Formats: sequence, C-alpha cells, structure tokens
Amino acid sequence: MKLIDRRKLARLLVIQEISQRQLASDIGWKSHSYLGRLLRGEVDTLEPEAALRIAERLKVGVDDLFVPRVSTHSAQPARRRSAA
Repeated sequence: MKLIDRRKLARLLVIQEISQRQLASDIGWKSHSYLGRLLRGEVDTLEPEAALRIAERLKVGVDDLFVPRVSTHSAQPARRRSAA
C-alpha cells in the first residue's frame, strides 16, 4: 500500500497524542524506525496488513491514508493472431 499524505498521518498522531514509538508498538512492529521513515517521506509504501493495522489504530478508514500500490510492470500485451 502507498501512503497518500505523510502530513495527514503525522497530524493524526498529534491530534490523538500517539507517539511514533507507541503506534509502532501498537501495530506489532518491534521498532519505530520504518514509521519514522514514512513520516519523513523517505519511503511511502508498506504491506497491506500493516496499513490496515495503522488505520484501525488511528480509527480511520484505510483508504483515508493509503491507496493500493500500482505495479510498475504492465501485463504482457496480447499476441496478435495471424489472419490465416
């Protein structure tokens, strides 16, 4: 999943008075470092299960914070059949 707006995630943490460490712990991460990287904009993707846990912990819809990751690999084009 891709984080839509890191500032929105940061605002939710401030409004709900939740630290990065607390959120990371609440969603089952051993460290808060990846969450910090998300908030700084160094990375913007994470696994769907983690995105869901973050949204549930912050009491928002997962689609309020994340969108599905779009693959950069397109499907192979369909082969043309010869008109024989």
